[in-house]
Amino acid sequence: MSRHSFALAAAPSPDGRSPSAPASAPETTGGFTISDLARDFGVTLRTLRFYESRGLIAPARSGMTRIYSSRDRARLALILKGKQLGFTLVEIRAMLANEDKKGGDAGAASVGGLQLSREQVVEQLELLRAQRDEIDGAIAELEASAARFTKA
Repeated sequence: MSRHSFALAAAPSPDGRSPSAPASAPETTGGFTISDLARDFGVTLRTLRFYESRGLIAPARSGMTRIYSSRDRARLALILKGKQLGFTLVEIRAMLANEDKKGGDAGAASVGGLQLSREQVVEQLELLRAQRDEIDGAIAELEASAARFTKA
């Protein structure tokens, strides 16, 4: 799945519903299946298993079936928002751990549900701007090459 797909998965749907809002009512059946989360967030089953292997989400098991709680669902929304904002999984894990320990930081701002310090926001802005500059340069170079094809 592309990074763009992750960004779309974490964005609200056209009807304004956020991915953390359940599309159906599986809570009454004891949680969400891996298929429920994959469908609702637009990610692959492999992505969810990867996040589980990295300790970012921890579904309960019923035999071989993974049962995701509302907490897992909320954490997945935060993970995808962190990925959309360009943070690494290591950074996201630290943010989630801090949130679990502190329950939120008074000196942090909420960005899509993630509690970020001013330093984190500024540092990430600088990183994303540098990446944008690199992408803009690559686009310009490729556009120049494409223009040479049309002239030939």
